[in-house]
Amino acid sequence: MKNLLLCLIISLVTISCKDENKLEVEIAKIGTDIKIERFDLLLAKTTPDELPKLKEVYPFMFSKKYSDSFWISKIKDTLQVHLFNEVEKTFKNFDDTEEEIESLFNHLKYYFPEFNLPRVITATNDVDYRSRVIVTDTIVLLALDSYLGSEHEFYGSIPRYISEHLRKEQIAVDLAEEYAKKYIFQNQNKTLLDEMIYFGKQHYFKDAVVPFKTDAERIGYSQEQLDWTITNESYIWRYFVERELLFSTDTKLLGRFINPAPFSKFYLEGIDGESPGRLGQYIGWQIVRAYMKQNEVSLKDMLVTSPEEIFNNSKFKPRK
Repeated sequence: MKNLLLCLIISLVTISCKDENKLEVEIAKIGTDIKIERFDLLLAKTTPDELPKLKEVYPFMFSKKYSDSFWISKIKDTLQVHLFNEVEKTFKNFDDTEEEIESLFNHLKYYFPEFNLPRVITATNDVDYRSRVIVTDTIVLLALDSYLGSEHEFYGSIPRYISEHLRKEQIAVDLAEEYAKKYIFQNQNKTLLDEMIYFGKQHYFKDAVVPFKTDAERIGYSQEQLDWTITNESYIWRYFVERELLFSTDTKLLGRFINPAPFSKFYLEGIDGESPGRLGQYIGWQIVRAYMKQNEVSLKDMLVTSPEEIFNNSKFKPRK
């Protein structure tokens, strides 16, 4: 009987893998072909005579309240030159990142046929990591000076739990997250569970559109942090349930379990320091995954489904 059950499980896994591979082949056939516009390089190498032409091609990159002399002075500034040089050194070859963005766009086009390819433009923004990716209907801006590597000298004053994400491997993930925000709809979040499901939708969206990334990369954890979370998943869930936090409207819970932070705040000695931040997001992700496994629902429909319906129909059980 055990052997029969094992064979059945292996068969199901094999069929599932074949289906996933077939889907990825179909998506790859979409054949998105983009040209990354390296505005950062053009700006770094422009001369006073060439500046008007650059402004003509990229008018949205130049605020009208500043004169040409301001931009020329900025380009020649010693710190700015150092920044340009570091970006060029890190992104001398952009092929791998371009391939990942093309794959992301293939997946977006598959799941959202109305999706139109945007212009993808790279720039610098004085290491403003909060605005490292900007997405509009027609343009994607990538601030490459926020992806120079977590140990880079530019990030010395940035908290470690933030700087560890400032790596070029995260560009496609961050871009996918910005698109997730455009496609997700929820009424005003009131409870901790609402917030958990909202971010669970974000991470599941990334499951679908950047499947070539690991779970750790999609949620922004190190592999060690993810392993700790998986090991303690049952405990985390029990903590939320036993303390009746899921339906709480206490806004302090966002800082403890949802918002970026060096660790989650259980207020338990020996646990807080070991845990990664945003554990509420992680549990929400697992709830959404369970819901999609239990129900025949499209990605597009799930993104606009209410948190209550997702939770009630997920049959979520944490790993033990």
